[in-house]
Amino acid sequence: MSRTTTVHIDLAAISENIHTLRAPLAAHRFMAVVKADAYGHGAVRVAQHIEPMVDALAVAFTEEAVALREAGISAPILILEGPHTASDLTMAGKLDFWPVIHSDEQLEWCKTLGAELSQAWIKLDTGMHRLGFAVERYADIHDALLSYGIGEVTAMSHLASAEEPDDALTRAQLRTWDETVRDRSNTSLHNSAATQHALSGPSGWVRVGYALYGGQIKGLRDAVPLRPAMRLSSSIIALRDVRTGESVGYGGRWTAQRDSVIATLPVGYGDGYPWGAADGTPVYVNGEIAPLVGRVSMDMVTIDVTDCSNVSLGGLAILWGDQPTIDDVAAHSGTIGYELMSRLTPRATRVYDT
Repeated sequence: MSRTTTVHIDLAAISENIHTLRAPLAAHRFMAVVKADAYGHGAVRVAQHIEPMVDALAVAFTEEAVALREAGISAPILILEGPHTASDLTMAGKLDFWPVIHSDEQLEWCKTLGAELSQAWIKLDTGMHRLGFAVERYADIHDALLSYGIGEVTAMSHLASAEEPDDALTRAQLRTWDETVRDRSNTSLHNSAATQHALSGPSGWVRVGYALYGGQIKGLRDAVPLRPAMRLSSSIIALRDVRTGESVGYGGRWTAQRDSVIATLPVGYGDGYPWGAADGTPVYVNGEIAPLVGRVSMDMVTIDVTDCSNVSLGGLAILWGDQPTIDDVAAHSGTIGYELMSRLTPRATRVYDT
């Protein structure tokens, strides 16, 4: 293939991040979240690589879990949205998935199908108000699920502002959780941000997604050394001299303030690079910053290489990876790194490094 726009996935970086994240959490069980195609990294390949290193996996919905089983993954798989239909719950019993139960309709299905489940998780609404039962119902629902023949029941919730541990909502949710759930051995409150901010209790499950892939959590970029596992790269297919006062790209958004050299890369929003990326978004060429100039097209972007040395046709350009990080690009694009990771399209060739 001649097109050089490539997504490199460093599986060894994911392994290293697991080791880094697990080191201070010896008393906890570790769940790797591989929903949304492992945040764009390839759920099957990632799960196959990390299965021996983690205690369980998590996905969003049943179809994602089925795909992992069909690929030979035997680890426990939590379904975060739980069953969408009664047949999903039947499938959970057959393939040994752990469904999250968060509604009365799902609870009703468990009356007749629960005996097939080795484990189920109760989602409690501690203040995010997205999914879950009122905390006052926890004890009754817990006992009901056990009475339906389910082998083990785990309580979970989700923090709305885990990246801000001193936020009033975070503290309120933690108080509600502490007042509701006494036995912490079968609990899970902690996503990537909560885990890194040491909000974990003395035991229970931690659910790690974004951090697994090297995504940086607000306020912890230097404190927790994680390696980006994804690198989006392309190569220069054109070099053009642009004079002072001339514009580049759709709508003439960027105008040269000096005589400039502009490079064109064959990557765009059709590959998942953000259309909203602003002028000045960093791209690295030969280890030097070549800022984005002009509006992102479906298939191409343009960058200013005037100040870069040894630039030539075919030269490598890094759109995100070690430098710039995906979070750097997101900050220039009015979005978050989570979105950029998970929205890459199949057009960019995936290459796996072990």
